[in-house]
Amino acid sequence: MSFCWDVYVWLPQHRPEIWQRFIDHYVDTEAPGDDRLAAFRRTYVTGDPTAADTEALAELLPSDGGQAFTLYLHGREHPWAMLTVTEGKAAVLGVSIDDPEESPAVREQAARMIDQLRREFDSPAGIAGVEMPPPGSAQQWRDDQVQLRMGTID
Repeated sequence: MSFCWDVYVWLPQHRPEIWQRFIDHYVDTEAPGDDRLAAFRRTYVTGDPTAADTEALAELLPSDGGQAFTLYLHGREHPWAMLTVTEGKAAVLGVSIDDPEESPAVREQAARMIDQLRREFDSPAGIAGVEMPPPGSAQQWRDDQVQLRMGTID
């Protein structure tokens, strides 16, 4: 089994244009791998969700009653693209980078990807780690043990 570096950036607020831009640039919209992408778009991008969309996205909520969820999608140039709505209604955007050789070069690539995503989405902070789920809250963001951390969140 090969490793993946998971790279995430934090956005204090989620806005429709940010979700759409990330989807356009990083998600394989022809074969997203999860049919709930359409429900996500109607709910968070166009703002016209149906009752079925609400039910579909509710399936992603944790069983402990938390309100954070992540949609895992096939990426355009990366194995995965992740969209996370956090507990505090912030956004976490992420991509995975394959690292079958556990190479130092891929760690450097992950650092460059943090920088790229931070610039592209005007993010105050980014993190990366091997096989790391996206944080669902600001507290998790701060507490997670990560291999790379750039910037800070309020």
